[in-house]
Amino acid sequence: MSELEFKLEKFEGPLDLLLHLIDKNKVDIYDIPIALITEQYMEYLEQLKEDDYDMDTMSEFLVMASTLLDIKCRMLLPKEKDETGEEIDPRTELVQRLLEYKIFKYASLELKDMSVDASRALYKGSSMPKEVLETDIPVDIEKLVGNTTLQKLNAIFDDLMKRQEDKIDPVRSKFGTIEREEVDAEAKGAYIRNFARGKKSFSFRELLTEAGSKAEIIISFLCILEMMKNGEVEARQAEVDDDIEIIVKDIKDGDQ
Repeated sequence: MSELEFKLEKFEGPLDLLLHLIDKNKVDIYDIPIALITEQYMEYLEQLKEDDYDMDTMSEFLVMASTLLDIKCRMLLPKEKDETGEEIDPRTELVQRLLEYKIFKYASLELKDMSVDASRALYKGSSMPKEVLETDIPVDIEKLVGNTTLQKLNAIFDDLMKRQEDKIDPVRSKFGTIEREEVDAEAKGAYIRNFARGKKSFSFRELLTEAGSKAEIIISFLCILEMMKNGEVEARQAEVDDDIEIIVKDIKDGDQ
C-alpha cells in the first residue's frame, strides 16, 4: 500500500481526525474498515511528534489510538452476542460518538456562518438631539379634543368607510375566477367528421348534444366552418330563428 500523505493541519481532537480519515477514504461511517483507519491514524500520530501539541491533547489522541487497537483486536476474535442472541459490533460505540460529534461540528459551522452574516448587518443609531429627547411638552387634553364627540367621530368613520366602498367597482368585484378549458381541436374535428360520415344532413343543434362546455361549442362551430371552407359540408338556414342545417357533401379522410 502506498504511503498516506497528510496535510500538516491541526485537528480539534481525535474524533475530528477520524472523520477526516473516513471522508478521505470515502467509506461508510456505519461500516468503518478499522484496520485501514487504525493504520492511517497511527501514521498521523507519528507525525505529531514534531508538532507543539500539549500533553493533554496528545493524551486524547493516544486514548483514541488504544480504542482503535482494542476494536481491531475484538474484530479478529469470535463475535460476541447480547442477551437476545444478536452479534455485537465492536464499532457501534465509536460510530455513535462520531455521529454525535459530526452533528455538533456542523451545527457550530452553521452558527459561525450566522455570526459572520450578522456582523454585516448595519443600522443607524438615533440621531435625535439630546435636548429634544429630554423635552417634555405638556399636552392639554381639553384643547386637543376640543368639541369632538363620539357622535362626530362615528360620522367621520362612516364617511371614510363609504369612500372605500365607492372605490369598489360594482361589476368587476363580482367577477369570479376564469378557468381555462382544455379542448382538443384535432380530436373534435375527427369526431365531427365521423358524426357526419354516412349522413345526408343533420342539424347543428343535433351535433351539440354531447358538447359539455362553451369551449366545445365554439370549437365545434370552427370545425364546421373549416369543413365548409374545404367543401365537405354546406350550411343552410331557412329563417333567422330556424336551426342551422348542415348538408353533407364530401367528407374527406385525415385531419383538418
